[in-house]
Amino acid sequence: MSSSPSATPPEPLHILVIPKWWPNARDPQLGDFIRKQMQAVASMVKVTVLQVEGVPGVTPVVEAREVDGLFLVRSAYPASEHPSGPVRKVLNSMRYRRASMAGLEQVFALRGVPALTHVHILVRPALLAWWIKKKWGIPYVLSEQSSEYLDGTYGRKGPLFHWISRQLFKGASGISAVSAWLGDGLTKLGLCDRYTIIPNVIPGLDRPVPPRGPAGRFLVVADLVDKTKNVSGVIKALSLLKRAGTHLELTVIGDGPDRPMLEALALREEVATNVTFLGRLPNSAVLDHMANTGAVIVNSNVETFSVVTGEALVQGKPVIATRCGGPQAFITPNNGQLIEVGDTHGLAEAMKHVYLDHTRYDPATIRSDVSTRFSPDAVGRAFLDLYRQTLRH
Repeated sequence: MSSSPSATPPEPLHILVIPKWWPNARDPQLGDFIRKQMQAVASMVKVTVLQVEGVPGVTPVVEAREVDGLFLVRSAYPASEHPSGPVRKVLNSMRYRRASMAGLEQVFALRGVPALTHVHILVRPALLAWWIKKKWGIPYVLSEQSSEYLDGTYGRKGPLFHWISRQLFKGASGISAVSAWLGDGLTKLGLCDRYTIIPNVIPGLDRPVPPRGPAGRFLVVADLVDKTKNVSGVIKALSLLKRAGTHLELTVIGDGPDRPMLEALALREEVATNVTFLGRLPNSAVLDHMANTGAVIVNSNVETFSVVTGEALVQGKPVIATRCGGPQAFITPNNGQLIEVGDTHGLAEAMKHVYLDHTRYDPATIRSDVSTRFSPDAVGRAFLDLYRQTLRH
């Protein structure tokens, strides 16, 4: 960088957000829950988002614009496609650093000096925040949402990665986790000894509560990565019910590498006429479909939070969810059913129960419990409290 910032932060409070995940042209849903959190914060303080993005074949570019109520500085670099994994990682790390420096220069020039850096998801964004802290004394807070701390992925990484992660957590002046399930997982791994729970924003609270949908219509909203979301288990449960004489409908919103496998499974299980795959849809369309369904299923193997569960409850729909982490914070006997992870027969029983006992789930009652905890105002104020605590220390 060619210039250094002043040591005095501007007023009002200015937060520099550096996310690992952020919506982009190739994946408009990536990190959308982080964007919603930061939109909530931006209604209260000055927020600048630095999106450092690797795109194969792109010419390095830095662009700044207002988008979705946020000031976004996007610094893109050509992501390496080298066939060797280690070489690719080294090249991308070097290019990420150059793009970060170019992006930071624009942040300081256009927006001034941040009082605090807010990192979402390790590792590279946190390394950048750590460097900013060392160079200019600007503290950082770290927010985690990744399921890799719960599904064994983190544990399978090497000792150097673990050491770096511990140092980055240690260097953070504040830590937030999206759920107690995730926060406790971080603690068990020795990454932190305390954390603040700050949930995701649940969209749809500005919509009227829709009426009950058809009792026999179920909805799944998920990335079609079956080892995580287990949509195949939903299709198998639907097949079990059909063979037993209960004919239900399933709509699947989402896309991913396992979509062809799931479509083939529906054919083999003889429920292809009962299942509709809609692909990825914008959030407004997802909420429209939720408004017209009878119930929502979250059959995941692991969820750090589960925005889908919250969205469904905000739309007044009962939810059948696994005890996979996040949904336990939402589901009660009054708004749905909890089942064990991987229990296809238990899922089929829960679907039948919700279908037959559908009228006891009152849409207005279902919404009322989640509306105060997961609104943009509640999430924004929770982050603002964390920022203030951090800056006081």
